[in-house]
This record gives sequence, C-alpha cells and structure tokens, in this order.
Amino acid sequence: MVCVTVLTLLTACAGRGRVPVAASDPPSSGNVLSREDARHLASRTGFGVVPAAVAHWTGRTRRAAVDELLAGLRDTAVTPPPAGIDRYVPSARTGGRDDDAREAGREQAQLSIALRAWWLREMRETPSPLTERLTLFWHNHFVSSQEKVRSATLMYRQNVLLRRHAGGSFARMLRAVARDPAMVVYLDSARNRKGAPNENFARELMELFTLGEGRYTESDVKEAARAFTGWGFDRESGAFRFRPAQHDGGVKTVLGYTARLDGDAVIDRLLADPRTAEHIVRKLWREFVSPDPDSDRVTAVAADFHRSGHDVKVALRTLLLSDEFWAPAQRGVLVKSPTDLVVGSLAAFDAEVPDYAPFALLVARLGQNLFAPPNVKGWPGGEVWSDATTLLQRKQYLDGLFRGQDLGVGAMMRAAAEDRAQKLLKRGGPQAAARLTRALAGVRLDADAWIDRLRARPEEWRDLVVLDPVVAAMPAAPSVADLRALFQDPVYQLR
Repeated sequence: MVCVTVLTLLTACAGRGRVPVAASDPPSSGNVLSREDARHLASRTGFGVVPAAVAHWTGRTRRAAVDELLAGLRDTAVTPPPAGIDRYVPSARTGGRDDDAREAGREQAQLSIALRAWWLREMRETPSPLTERLTLFWHNHFVSSQEKVRSATLMYRQNVLLRRHAGGSFARMLRAVARDPAMVVYLDSARNRKGAPNENFARELMELFTLGEGRYTESDVKEAARAFTGWGFDRESGAFRFRPAQHDGGVKTVLGYTARLDGDAVIDRLLADPRTAEHIVRKLWREFVSPDPDSDRVTAVAADFHRSGHDVKVALRTLLLSDEFWAPAQRGVLVKSPTDLVVGSLAAFDAEVPDYAPFALLVARLGQNLFAPPNVKGWPGGEVWSDATTLLQRKQYLDGLFRGQDLGVGAMMRAAAEDRAQKLLKRGGPQAAARLTRALAGVRLDADAWIDRLRARPEEWRDLVVLDPVVAAMPAAPSVADLRALFQDPVYQLR
C-alpha cells in the first residue's frame, strides 16, 4: 500500500507541466546559474546531487559550466581494473564438466562481480561523472551482455572502448564497436559467412545503432549482412579477425547504393544518412533533457552533429546550453536509474565503501544488471525504474542507509534467489559469498555527522533533491529522522 502511494506521487511529480519549483530559490532568469540551476546541472550530468558539485557550479555562467564539463571528459578510468581482468580465457574452457573447467567458470563468475564493482567505484570516484554517465549511455546503446558473451575480459575491453570514445567521435566509436569481440560474439558476427549470412548484427546496426526503427528495408538488412561476412574473432586470443575466405565480395545494394560493398562501406552509408544523426540526438535528448524530444529542435541539433563529423561534444554542448534543458518544466522529469540511485546516495553522503561488490548486486536486483542488459534494446528506463516492486526495493535500500544495518542489500539478495545476480554469486562459490557478507558489514555512513554538517550549512539540505519535497518538510534544525524522510520522499527518485 505504501508503494502504491509513492508510485502515485512520483507519477504526479514527474508529469510534464506539473513540476514544483522552489519558490525560495527560483531558477535564474539569465545565464548565471542559481543554486537551483546548479542542482539541475549536477543531477543530469553526474550521479545524484552532491552538495560540493552544487556549490562549484553556482554563480558560473551556463556556457562556462558546460565548457568546463566537456573539457573535463576523460578517455580512461582513474581506478585500477580488477586483478586478472585482462587475462582472456576462451569461454569453451569455462563451460565443461572437468575440475579445470569448473574452476575457470568460478573465476569468471567472480571476475564478473569484480568488474561490476569496479565500474561502480569508478562512477563514484571519477573526477568526471559525465564521462561515466556517457559510458553508461553508450553501454545501453551498443548493447551486449555477459550472459551471452561469457567473458568478463571481453566485456571489460568493450567498456574501455566505450569510455575512450564516449565524448569523441561517434563515427570512430561505431567502427570500433563493429569490430569489438564482445559485440562480434553477442550479435553472432562470427557466424556470418559467405553463402550463409547471419543478419543479427546488420539488423541491430540499422535499427538500434544508427538509423532507427522503420528506416530501412528487409532487403537492406540482407544485403548489409553479406557485406559483413568474414568479420569474426580469434577464439583463442579474443582478438578481432577478418577472414577473407568467408567474405562475400559480390555486388550489394544498401539504402539505394549499389557496389561491391564491405562492412566499412555500409557503415559509411549509414553515417552519411542524416537520419543516423537524428536517431542519436533523440536518444541523447531523452538521457539529458526530457522523455519527449522536440522534433524541430532534434532536427536542428542533428544537423550540427552531422556537419561536425558526428562529434558527440558538439551535440551534447548544444543540448546542455539549450533553453529546453534549462526550462523549469523539464526539472525532475527523469526517473533515476538504479545506478543513479545507489551511486548518487553513496556519493552525496560520502559513505565509506571498502568493496562495491554488494552494491553491484543491489543495482542488479533493482533492475539494472551492469554488463547484462535485458535484451538488444537495453534498459528502457523511465517508468520501468519506478514500478510497484522496484519502488519498494528502493525504499528498503534508502531506509537501510540510516539504520546502521546492511544498507538493505542483504535482505534483497536473500529474496533474489532466482535473479541472475544471485546465480552469479552461487557460481562464484562460498568464498565469494563470504567476501560479500564481510563487505556489507564494512560500509559506514555517519548520519549524525551529516546532521551536524547540515545544521551548519542549511543550504545543503535542499541540495539533496532537485525539486521541493512532496511529503517531507524542510526543518530548520534537521534530525536523522528528517533525513530519512527526505530519502523516502518521491522527489528523491527524480533527476
């Protein structure tokens, strides 16, 4: 019953044109960022609303803030990767019944948990949260999953690739992804041979990665699949390999163009089509601006994006400087993903986390199993993040933050016996389970210290959410109970 009430309030709060704006701290009418503006920018370009980030952006101009954000984008992670993650083990060696295969399988399971934990730590500790938000965005655009790839190493290498290109050239990223071994396995490119073309990669290349649904024909897919024949990978080394003997070098017609096309030529045609730029900009709009893109503005931004040679920074800068991004009606209209919720909460309260593995499983339990999206279309987001079941689980996690318990993670893991995350834990063996239990006990959040800080800096109380709370009050002298109430308020679910 509680969950239904929260869902109702959340839906009302997130509806277009029904967004409450703090009367005491209105958005600026000019280009200098008020504290309200700074909260909005921080929530959309990072994870959660961190008071330090709000203070940093307040008083700057929109242009200066956006330019600084884009200049700070990184192409590498700052935290060291999990030990052993770069040692590739062919999946065939992890699926057998002998002792060596079972041990290799357990190692892969533990590596996969470590990989998820590493990425959450990077999201928390990076000096450029926007880099990780973009990397996560592209992970949900160029979807592949460890459930099929069965190699934590290949998934890690793909994550490195996406980060390297996250704020750079979409064209270069697209070409690199087409050759990425994790993608080659996930979309069956390795099975695409002359005389027996596999259409999976060609179809998703057009429908999901470039043009968008309904903007190509079945003939285009079949012909493009022929162009990508011979694109595979070496199962022993895990590296991309082109096999000329398996390539169909004949004449093909794709999007009305006829020639002896290979895979690169098909990608050239897709990039030349302005509908690709429109598709990418529309998705960036939904990630950073609002759930309902303005078609005319998307077309205009996409034209600049296309002319720039598909420079992601060009599109992102235009979107972040747009009136639509800064409009009061667009504040708090996006629902936090599980990753937003978990990483943002830990960051906002500077929680000490010696091991992020439990939180990787928690994020999976909440519906966002990193490195394992549900299907080729990825996580749909939006209302899916806030249904009756997930809202109750979010409440349990947030409530646990202030009770000195296990942050609500342990109970969720026990209740998730059939979840993929729990299966991973089982395959990891009893040592993995014991390590996670110890890690849960090691997480510390000093709520009393935070209350002392909020009493000394009352403006930071309001910085924890992007909108005025629906239920919780804004007390003059906050207590732990007030802080808990704020975390349970529907607006804490929004960004």
